[in-house]
Amino acid sequence: MGISLQSFCWGFYGHQRINYYAVFLLPPEMLVLFKPNIQFLTDHAVDPDKRRYAVADEAPRHFIDIDHYGQYPYTELPRKYDDAVKKFGEDTVIGNGIVPWHIQIMQARLTNAFTEKNQAKILRYAAEIGHYISDSHVPLHASGNHDGQLTNQKGIHGFWESRVPELLAEKQFDFMIGKAQYISNIPGYTWDRILESGAASDTVLRAEAELNKLFAGDRKFAFEERNGKITRQYSTAYTQAYNNRINNMVERRMRLSILSVASFWYTAWVNAGQPDLKNINNLAFTAEDIKEFEALNSDWRTGQSKGRVHE
Repeated sequence: MGISLQSFCWGFYGHQRINYYAVFLLPPEMLVLFKPNIQFLTDHAVDPDKRRYAVADEAPRHFIDIDHYGQYPYTELPRKYDDAVKKFGEDTVIGNGIVPWHIQIMQARLTNAFTEKNQAKILRYAAEIGHYISDSHVPLHASGNHDGQLTNQKGIHGFWESRVPELLAEKQFDFMIGKAQYISNIPGYTWDRILESGAASDTVLRAEAELNKLFAGDRKFAFEERNGKITRQYSTAYTQAYNNRINNMVERRMRLSILSVASFWYTAWVNAGQPDLKNINNLAFTAEDIKEFEALNSDWRTGQSKGRVHE
């Protein structure tokens, strides 16, 4: 067995759980399609992360370094993409991340898929928009110090969004949330979540810096076996202490992610005219679709990310 320092992304556990639980917030008229296909929605929640290993333009769709644009509530940054580009230049805007605008693009695609009653597109876009929405709820996806690299806290990104939920979610988190809600203002709702994430990023970093002073290195980290490898990870005691110090923030943001994902799905369906989903039978993905899914898996397993990786 080899020894490595394992990093995770919100995607491979958190994203899949978020999409899975979001299905149960939908009304019966949508459950007839989404419940039988819950495994697809769960499995393909991570496709956008895999795509970062194949497409150079993918990485900026997952984050926005909003602190680049001044102080909260970041009024220097226009909320419309074209206005932001006009003010700062497209290279700067893309370089600092475009997740709030890409969510709006994906929402339009999902709405059109419902309008067309195209089952393959509905499921694909629903799975993928869930990823981007969830990313927008992660505080360090809205910070230039996205992995604590500026404050000697490298690794905190994966710690917050993966280690904490992997250890605590099934035992401690409450996923009884309620029902999907109609979102009357998609851009406004999206930016509200971004602002929340940006405001919380300082707490995420400060709490870990304070806790680090209280734990010796041999108590902060532990070695565990994962997939045949010995991995160095944040210890259970340190993880639990951190979760307590941030007052269950990970759970709160994960719960809100689930509600948001379900609500975006529901809103797209409503805006498409609430099409009858019972008799849609054009699930079959094209040969090109299948080839792309296989290529994503291959690139992810064997390639290197073509953009910034939040780990």
